Amino acid sequence: TSNKRRNLRLISGPYYRDLRDRISSMEEPLDLIRLSIDERVYVKCRGERELRGKLHAYDQHLNMILGNVEETVTSTEIDEETDEEIIKQATRKVGMLFVRGDIVVLVSPPLRTT
Repeated sequence: TSNKRRNLRLISGPYYRDLRDRISSMEEPLDLIRLSIDERVYVKCRGERELRGKLHAYDQHLNMILGNVEETVTSTEIDEETDEEIIKQATRKVGMLFVRGDIVVLVSPPLRTT
C-alpha cells in the first residue's frame, strides 16, 4: 500500500487530489459505484446498448436505478446491393429506468475536470 500512496503523491493538481482521496477511500470495486451516487454515469450494456443517466441506486448485482436517461442502441446492417455495412443509432430519453445487472458490461463514473 505504501508504494501506491508514494506513486499517488507524484501526481498533483486539484483533479488528482480529488481522485487520490477517492481512491484511498475505496476498499472494493463497488465503492467506485457508491461514490457515483447522484452523479451522471455511463453504462455500457450487452446488445450494443449504452446508457447515460443519473445514478440513484444500485445493489451488489449491479441492478441500477437511473434517472434522466439517454439510451443509445447501435445496430449494423449490410446493404444487399453494395455489400457495405450500414451503422444505425437510435436514441431515446427515459425519465427513470431500472437496469438489470446481468446486462451491464461496464460502468464509468463521471469525469471530474476541476
